[in-house]
Amino acid sequence: MTTGTITPFTNEALVDFSREENKSLMRAALDKVKRELGQDYPLHIGGRKVMTEAKEVSINPGDISQVIGRVSQASIEDAEEALQAALQAFESWKKVPARDRAEFLFKAAELMRRRKHEFSAWMVYESGKNWSEADADTAEAIDFMEYYAREMIRLSETNIHRPLTKIPGEDNELTYIPLGVGAVIPPWNFPLAICAGMTTAAIVSGNTVLLKPASPTPVIAYKFVALMEEVGVPAGVINFIPGDGAKIGDYLTSHPKIRFINFTGSKEVGLRINRKAAETAEGQIWIKRVIAEMGGKDGIVVDETADLDQAAAAIVASAFGFQGQKCSAGSRAILVESVYDRVLEKVVQLTESLKSGLPEDNFPVGPVIDRKSYDKILSYIEIGRKEGRLAAGGDKAEGNGYYIQPTIFADVNPARASCRRKSSGRCWRWRKPRIGKRPLRFTTIPNSDLPAPSSPVTKTGSRMR
Repeated sequence: MTTGTITPFTNEALVDFSREENKSLMRAALDKVKRELGQDYPLHIGGRKVMTEAKEVSINPGDISQVIGRVSQASIEDAEEALQAALQAFESWKKVPARDRAEFLFKAAELMRRRKHEFSAWMVYESGKNWSEADADTAEAIDFMEYYAREMIRLSETNIHRPLTKIPGEDNELTYIPLGVGAVIPPWNFPLAICAGMTTAAIVSGNTVLLKPASPTPVIAYKFVALMEEVGVPAGVINFIPGDGAKIGDYLTSHPKIRFINFTGSKEVGLRINRKAAETAEGQIWIKRVIAEMGGKDGIVVDETADLDQAAAAIVASAFGFQGQKCSAGSRAILVESVYDRVLEKVVQLTESLKSGLPEDNFPVGPVIDRKSYDKILSYIEIGRKEGRLAAGGDKAEGNGYYIQPTIFADVNPARASCRRKSSGRCWRWRKPRIGKRPLRFTTIPNSDLPAPSSPVTKTGSRMR
C-alpha cells in the first residue's frame, strides 16, 4: 500500500488450514524452504555483508540432524563497527519525513503478506512451531508493521489533529524526535513477530538499531533483515549482529552511545539489562531507556459456575499450545474443590489424546526449542514427581528431537518449587483451594520467579476477587 491510500488498521487474517488449497500452499512453501536449508549467513554492518569464521549452527528442534543454517557470529569489534555505522546512518535517517519512513513498513508488510507461507515455513523448521502457530507469528509481524507505520504518521501530525492550546503572543508546536541508536534483543519464541515489531517500531520513529537475534532462531531474523533491505531501508539503519548473548548483549547495554534497549525474554536477563543500563558509562550524556517485556507465569482459575468442558479445553490449549513456550501460556490451574476432580479428569483425557511429531507434518504438539530447555523441563518433571501426583505424561516422547510428553501434576502445594518457578515448557501444576478461600490469592506467589497474571473461568466473579 502507499501512504496516499491509508486505510484504518485491521489485524491480518489467519490462514484456515482446514481448506485444501491452503494446505497445498503451505506444503509448497515448506518444500521450497527445505531446499534452502543449510546455507551460511553473514552479519549486516552498515552496507557490508561480513562472513565470519565463527558461526552458530541453527538446527531443527524437531529433527536435530537437520541444519537450518550457519550464522556468522559478531565479535565485540564487529559490534563496535556496527554501532558506528548506526550512528552515521542516524544523522540522515532522522531527517527522513515520518510518512516516508512509514512507507518502508507498508512495503515490507505487503511483501511479507505475499510470502506469508514462506516466512511461516522458516519458523516451522527453526523454532518448532506447527502451521497455525507459525502463521499467527507471521500475521503478528505484519500487524506490527502496519500498525506502527500508521502510529508514526499519526504522531507526526499531532499539531494538525491535536494542536497545543493557543497562548496569545506564542507559537508553540509539539514534535516527536528520534533518540538515536538502540539495541534490539528479541526472543526465540516469537522469532519473527517480536523481532519485527521491536525493530520496526524503533526505525519508523527515526532511530537506527543493532539487532541481536536469539541464538536458537537467527535465520528467521536474518530473513526479516533481508526483507527490510529488499524494500529499500538504507544501509546502517538496521545492523544484524548475532553473537554471544552475554558478551554482545552486555557490550551494547553498557555502551555510552546506546540510547535505548528493546528486550523481550527472561526475567533474569531483563533485570540484568535494566541494572547495567542504569549505570552511567564514561562519555554517556543521557539516561538510557529500557523497554523490557519479561515472561509470566499464568494461572487459570475455575469455579463451580463455569462450563467445565470449556474450561478443560481452554486449559489444554493454554498449557500445550507451542509446547507451553509462551509467557502467556498457562502453567498452573487453581480449581475450587467441588469441581477439581471432574476438571482434572477432563484435562487428563484431552492431554493424553494429543499427538506429538514433526512440526512440518503439522502435529498439534512439537518439540521444545533446544537441549537446554529440554533438560530443564525434564529436571522440573523430576521435581514434580516429588512434590505432586503425576496425572499425565512425565517422560520423553518419541522422535529425533527435543520431544517431551505433555505433563500434568496434581495436588501441588503453591509453596513448593515446582509451583513457584517458571519452566517454559509442558509441565502443568494443579492447586485445590477450599470453598471460602479466594482463588486469585493463589495466582500471585510472593518471591516466585515471575509475576502471575490469571484467567478466571467463572460465571460470577464474586469469589474470584
